[in-house]
Amino acid sequence: MIPCLLLGSPMPPEETALWTTCEEQVRASTFRNERRRREYLTWRTLVRRELGRDLRIAYNDLGAPVLPDGEAFVSVSHCEGRVAVVLSSRPCAVDIEPAGRNFSRVSDRYLTPSEQLLSDDPLWPGFVWCAKEALYKYAGRAGLDFREELRILAADLAAGRIVGQIASDPPVTLAAACTEGFLVVSLL
Repeated sequence: MIPCLLLGSPMPPEETALWTTCEEQVRASTFRNERRRREYLTWRTLVRRELGRDLRIAYNDLGAPVLPDGEAFVSVSHCEGRVAVVLSSRPCAVDIEPAGRNFSRVSDRYLTPSEQLLSDDPLWPGFVWCAKEALYKYAGRAGLDFREELRILAADLAAGRIVGQIASDPPVTLAAACTEGFLVVSLL
């Protein structure tokens, strides 16, 4: 399978009903938040449009989505107005956030002084947030510290690349883009 990034807006129920199971629709109906309900059904629709209507979707012990039949690896992220899904034949990760989100109130919890110096782009704090979220998902282990164990080592936003590291693991390269007003960072 060629790795792919799927982006979409939350879909209306009549569209997701064609691609989701009755059980998924019942589960979604228990969500109090309509936005969350649509995001949940949309990402499942995107995955099934790509891999097939009968695809089973489950969750691992950490609450991350998995495709138990071994068709592919999947990672999902959503924010108001957009859903992002990465599918790959190997472990993968994605995070998406609105480009206009203000990260200044929480930046001291995830952004180190050395990471701040890597770019003067005004979107940099958001890209670091997305990169660290993607690294966390990719690591597949709970409890990682965003400042100490998830690090950003280098960045070339013009080329769409961020280099990150999870604890003492080898560095990995993430793809980074600002698309239609959303920051998207993925590890395919």
